[in-house]
Amino acid sequence: MQYKRIIPFLNTEGEIGANITKLASEYSDRGADELLLYNFSKDENSGEEFLKLCKQIARSIDIPFIIGSYINDFEQAKKALYTGASGVLLPYSIFDKSKLVKDISSRFGESKIYLEIEQTDFMFKDNIYEQCKELGIGTLLINYIDDSEAFIDKISKAKLPIIIKDNLKSNDIRYLLEIPNVVGITTDFFINKDIMKAKQALKQENINVNVFESKHSWSELKQNYDGLIPVITQDYKTGEVLMLAYMNEEAYNRTITDGRMTYFSRSRNELWLKGESSGNYQYVKEIFLDCDNDTLLAKVIPAGPACHTGNKSCFYTSLIEKEFKKTNSYHILEDVYNVIMDRKKNPKEGSYTNYLFDKGIDKILKKCGEEAAEIIIAAKNPETGELRYEMADFLYHLMVLMVQSGLDWEDITTELLDRDMRE
Repeated sequence: MQYKRIIPFLNTEGEIGANITKLASEYSDRGADELLLYNFSKDENSGEEFLKLCKQIARSIDIPFIIGSYINDFEQAKKALYTGASGVLLPYSIFDKSKLVKDISSRFGESKIYLEIEQTDFMFKDNIYEQCKELGIGTLLINYIDDSEAFIDKISKAKLPIIIKDNLKSNDIRYLLEIPNVVGITTDFFINKDIMKAKQALKQENINVNVFESKHSWSELKQNYDGLIPVITQDYKTGEVLMLAYMNEEAYNRTITDGRMTYFSRSRNELWLKGESSGNYQYVKEIFLDCDNDTLLAKVIPAGPACHTGNKSCFYTSLIEKEFKKTNSYHILEDVYNVIMDRKKNPKEGSYTNYLFDKGIDKILKKCGEEAAEIIIAAKNPETGELRYEMADFLYHLMVLMVQSGLDWEDITTELLDRDMRE
């Protein structure tokens, strides 16, 4: 289903990076569908700092983001998209560099190319859609001034998806999103506002926005004798179980509407918005119902510890233990990576890992090349034992390279996920 997108924009020029990252995370947690980050400074250092900031933001949010930055050549476009951005916003003046736009679109796909245009230019450009199609531009972003009849008529007949950008008011947002070809609104209207609440209001106006909707009514769930249902809450990224609590019907409905976990406190006999006093909110990603319809599993983004003791999880007291081999592949790779990272930060005498770091990037690259060649040789052998060994060797050296280059598994898996969604 194609939802209308709410896209807060953040102008990073002259702003403190930590503040922008915090705001981006808040938008992501509170219901934004996408972000627009921009800094059109032509200063090379400012541009590099902006791209570094975008990479940091990519690691702290789980929604797509579009980058608007000064792009004068293909390499600059590539760097922008390699931050993890879902698209790049090009200025209207880029029309003078048609070959550059075609090259970017050919390499990354027209769905990643956005063109920013003033409403006045849009109105006087009769062949704008044909030009965009020819250059490989997938979406128009129009800087909105007013809702003249001619403007509404033209975007209603648009041959490309349209995003409207400006410092809009709620009535403008509702009105413009009703236009079929308008796929999203980008605005700073939602700063310090509850986006999920605003989207619920838009939903009531029959605007097709992405909000939480339960597939079962509360009456279909099996409650215990006092009308409550137990809820197991889990970190959606790590899978770690954080806590067990209860919900009544009001807590359940508020959780769905607000997008933050609300429970019912049996000891206080009242609703309990997790994080209301501590700030450790739990932002909902998914909620599952078990096979007996009597227990919920909530997967959340925790904004802080779940336990009142300050522990991340309430389940931190070990009762029974047995030594065992970990079998979660991702956790194993993460653990090995963490050991390599620790060697980098805290060198250990006689460590082969530290030997590689001491020799530097050329030695690490040489070893990666050698191990890749060993994989090719081993793959010709019908027995898989040697291939498994060589692949493990290669992965180890690859992780050394990742640490040396400032990458981690989150960077790699995010890129793979993004690539999978594109193909």
